[in-house]
Amino acid sequence: MRTLFITSLILLSAPVWAQSPAQTTLSVPGAIDAAGRMVLTFVNKDPPGQRCNNNLQVASEIANAYRLPIQLLPASLVPHLPAPSVFYGSRMIAADSADHNGMSSFQMVADVLDLEGVPKQAKPGLLFQDKVRKEYEDLRGAIRSGGK
Repeated sequence: MRTLFITSLILLSAPVWAQSPAQTTLSVPGAIDAAGRMVLTFVNKDPPGQRCNNNLQVASEIANAYRLPIQLLPASLVPHLPAPSVFYGSRMIAADSADHNGMSSFQMVADVLDLEGVPKQAKPGLLFQDKVRKEYEDLRGAIRSGGK
């Protein structure tokens, strides 16, 4: 009986998470695709590479693990949205001067996608294979250090 109560409590709290103040809803173009699926949107500062490389790396890792539409938008096309920022549908995950100051992580985005029931890839892509992962991590390190 106690397990049933705890499970019910968890299930009842899920809609509260979806409507919490931290999950701000904004007008995100293309937030839903033609098939009715919510789109993961990354808004980047102009020109490319201005404090947004981390979010682009997260986008590639998410695409490697999950089956969902992802769009990358330059801030000049969506001046009403903060940059950098990450949205799932119209719900904000991270945004400049707000949640996480616009910086996302694979785990942060994956947690949202798992809660929403987004399907995973049948087989993870190449980024999770040892040889490719090492090269990918080396590239990430070079980007973070400014190529030094």
